[in-house]
Amino acid sequence: MQTHFKIQYKTTINASKEKVWDALTKPEIVKQYFFGTELVTDWKIGSDIIFQGEWEGQKYKDRGKVLEYAHNGKLAYSYLSNWSGKEDKPENYLWVCYEIKPNGNETELTISQTNYDEKSAKHSQGNWASLVEAMKKIIE
Repeated sequence: MQTHFKIQYKTTINASKEKVWDALTKPEIVKQYFFGTELVTDWKIGSDIIFQGEWEGQKYKDRGKVLEYAHNGKLAYSYLSNWSGKEDKPENYLWVCYEIKPNGNETELTISQTNYDEKSAKHSQGNWASLVEAMKKIIE
């Protein structure tokens, strides 16, 4: 049985919750800060979610299912990275959750994610930090 480590990344963004929500859910904005990744989903609970593109000459297609969706508030999905080398079966999927809360003129963003091990968890935390910084440059 695998141990899943959970990370949480919190930040404040100088933008409205609607702008932050759009940056998290609209494919044309996601592509601008998420390494050119194409996001494919209809955000209906139970629907597929796909992150696909090309990284350093390698095509990838990461997949999962939408688990939770509360417009302008919270969304969660399962996630299996093409790069993980893990078999496509339910126990190999990670869990990712975005929560946003307005705070005056700013928005608090909390990203939670499970990982396979402590090393992966630390790596993911660093990735989220750089992704959110890139997102901030677009929407702030």
